[in-house]
Amino acid sequence: MNQALKKILIKTKKQVFSEIIGNNVSFQKGEGYDFCELKEYEYGEDVKNIDWVISAKMQKPYVKVFHSQKELNIKIVSLLNGSTYFGSKKFKKDVITEIAAILGFICVKQGDPFASYIANETCELCTKKSKKIFNVNFMAEQIYNYNVIGKDINYPFIMNDLFNTIHHKSIIFLIGDFFDINELDLKLLSKKHEIFLIIVRDKFEEKPSELGSVNFNDPSTNKNFEGVLNKDTVINYIKKVKENDHKLFTHLQDNAIRFVKIYTHEDLTKKLIGLLK
Repeated sequence: MNQALKKILIKTKKQVFSEIIGNNVSFQKGEGYDFCELKEYEYGEDVKNIDWVISAKMQKPYVKVFHSQKELNIKIVSLLNGSTYFGSKKFKKDVITEIAAILGFICVKQGDPFASYIANETCELCTKKSKKIFNVNFMAEQIYNYNVIGKDINYPFIMNDLFNTIHHKSIIFLIGDFFDINELDLKLLSKKHEIFLIIVRDKFEEKPSELGSVNFNDPSTNKNFEGVLNKDTVINYIKKVKENDHKLFTHLQDNAIRFVKIYTHEDLTKKLIGLLK
């Protein structure tokens, strides 16, 4: 195993198992102890959950609904395209590896099974459903060693594939940089599953410096770009990034999807714990 990957795994495992991390707060409803809401009784529901006081006041039966305390089904989906092969401090792909490992170790610690996927133009199963630490290590190794050069993101295919292949209600973590999200539509998937979106970015790609004459290579398409990165170019680029993110955030809020943006230089564990609380 690569020494850099070993450091990532040792670091993330230590952080997760030394931090006091409680159970994930799930929006899934079912049997449990945490009260969620009251709703009208429907035929076939457990009469033990009827709230007789409220039912008497309303003159119709109402039942208590609780947050589910059942074992959670976790899916970790790493969106690995060419643009993740970038970073001024460290590569976004390495950060995605670290985030996936943290989520995997949290699942192991809490006794929840997880499965993982690598997605771009296709959506491939990386590790099968498991609660074992071995699967966290194997998942991290697959992500870390994955060749992203020449890979682009096909959002419609990925979302359709996840919708069709994940049959049981699950918590899905989507991890990627989420640039150019014109074809991203999470509406259908979010109705079936609970989704958390983790946006991984580098500060430089959101606010680049004026570098003058440049020669860039697009790792998603392998195309070269020659031009001038001056003040006007930078202003126009930043405007497009903000438009992309405004559209993304609006879409997430409209579909009640929780999300967090993590930069390559930030403390990943603190940001993730903030998302999961």
